Amino acid sequence: MAFFYLGIFAGSLFFSFVLTRVVRSLAVSRGWLAAPLCDRNLHEIPLPRLGGVAIYFSFLISIAIALVVNRYFRELPSAPSIRTVFTILVPGTLIFLLGIYDDIHPIGPYTKFAVQAVAASMLFAGGLRILNLPVLFGAQHFTWTVGLPITIVWVLAITNAFNLIDGLDGLAAGSALFSTVVVFVVAVFSGSSLVSLLTISLAGAIVGFLRFNFSPATIFLGDCGSLFIGFMLSALALEGAQKAPTIVAVAIPVVSFGLPILETTLSVLRRLISGKPVFTADREHIHHKLLQLGMSHRKVVIVLYAVSAIFALLSLFLLWPAGPTLGLVLAVLGTGVWFGVQHLGYLEFGELRRVAQRTMEQRQIFINNLAIRRAVEALKVSSNYDELCAILEAAFTSNDFDAFELRLHRVPGELHETHGLQLLSTGEAYFRWKRPGSHFAHEKVTAWSLTLDLMTTANRRAGNMTIYRLYTKRDLQLDVNLLTSAFPIALADALDRALAQVVEVPPANI
Repeated sequence: MAFFYLGIFAGSLFFSFVLTRVVRSLAVSRGWLAAPLCDRNLHEIPLPRLGGVAIYFSFLISIAIALVVNRYFRELPSAPSIRTVFTILVPGTLIFLLGIYDDIHPIGPYTKFAVQAVAASMLFAGGLRILNLPVLFGAQHFTWTVGLPITIVWVLAITNAFNLIDGLDGLAAGSALFSTVVVFVVAVFSGSSLVSLLTISLAGAIVGFLRFNFSPATIFLGDCGSLFIGFMLSALALEGAQKAPTIVAVAIPVVSFGLPILETTLSVLRRLISGKPVFTADREHIHHKLLQLGMSHRKVVIVLYAVSAIFALLSLFLLWPAGPTLGLVLAVLGTGVWFGVQHLGYLEFGELRRVAQRTMEQRQIFINNLAIRRAVEALKVSSNYDELCAILEAAFTSNDFDAFELRLHRVPGELHETHGLQLLSTGEAYFRWKRPGSHFAHEKVTAWSLTLDLMTTANRRAGNMTIYRLYTKRDLQLDVNLLTSAFPIALADALDRALAQVVEVPPANI
């Protein structure tokens, strides 16, 4: 059986190699070329697309030969169902034709989604369907009214995910190759001869095409190729799930399609966050971000091949789902994806992270704001200098600042240096406070500061107050408007009342 699979793979590879050259020449002669440096395209010269035509026909030819050979020599452990073959190939052909039309005469996303939904419904009608999700919902069985939408969503998601990563030479085809190998291995383990046959044929067609698509490419996959490959993998995963154990059926396809699923998820989320249309093409995909980091096209593709290989390898661990395997795989994936996305430096997710952080900090902001509001109310009735200082120290000790300096422009009479109030030769005085444990030094100010002019309700200038905060990456957890509105007026009035009660020290008798 191994030689049979190897022969099918080699035959599909050969047909793809030959047909790709033919399709490339035909596309050039007809002018079916992808324009350079537009939308997501990064190539500098017009290149032919429609590479998916070679993959499609080499795939069909190799399958036809395999079915004929198996009929006479019984190479497979069980004869593939011709009905199931047509159940997969007929809607697959519809997707292929949709891709060809889109490559020659671009159409809108909603039209493509509608045709893809029809193809997914054809799979559902033929028995390739999702009627339960045991990992999430126990043994609950879905009715067709629930299973049909879930099946359509699955097919559309995977089909378009592979189309979305088709932005660099060889990227989509190479990533699909890793996923195809995983589906093949799972099919062999679960005894699904049909899925094994179809995946090995698809793998050979992809490898033959990659000879011309890897950087520097001379032909592109085109929508007819990326949509067809994505659709076939989604359909084959559904067919393979019919005989596989629960965790294999659910988890392995999702993990093995990790890179395109991740790309799709990130693209949708960041466009929603930034308020852009979800279906607008841009240059913010994972491969674009890696290019912005200074990598060459070829290096980016190799790096993403490695990522696809890791996803594929981790998915194969789930063939032996005993013990904590699933949890370990998900933990490794989650950690890797988290650090990877952080390294790419998406502004949208950075802003979302800051919003989430601010949300978590709301309790502290509430406490700090409340401390300032209480200080304002206390200052309104304060007429004693000691009490005033205690109010300020209490408000700022529990707040987000490191120090403050209170400078008084009008000091009545000869005021002793008392209560921390320091006299200046100019007749002014100042009071300084520093948070206990803070590294702030008034003599060497290296901090952010905010100066408040202290004007009384009678429009008299009482002085000013400068608030200091050491530079830090942490956002200020306070509504600054509270400090610039009622607080300086209340403080100025309180100072006015407190200083009016200061008893001038009479001059000493000589």
